[in-house]
Amino acid sequence: MALEFTDANFQETVLDSDKVAIVDFWAPWCGPCRMVGPIIDQLAEEYKDNAVIGKVNVDDNAGVSSKYGVRNIPTVLFIKNGEVVDKQVGAATKSTYEQKLQALLG
Repeated sequence: MALEFTDANFQETVLDSDKVAIVDFWAPWCGPCRMVGPIIDQLAEEYKDNAVIGKVNVDDNAGVSSKYGVRNIPTVLFIKNGEVVDKQVGAATKSTYEQKLQALLG
């Protein structure tokens, strides 16, 4: 199961992590987000030893959402060493997210 990232824990759990992070920006009312959510949950389970993977509800966490300029959801950010190194805007397949993650884990 994916972690829940918030304005309060984002610095500690994502930016300060020594692992690659995948952050899914979503909202409960967003149809495409509901398609991406289960994929993020699967990746969180499969890569739990190598990456920090979770979700940010944009309705509840405007601070981190605006900091990263998230205007469209779903938006998935790939963060390494506290910096955004890749992103995917809009729904994509599991293999798309997995390829981006594996490139960073390399």
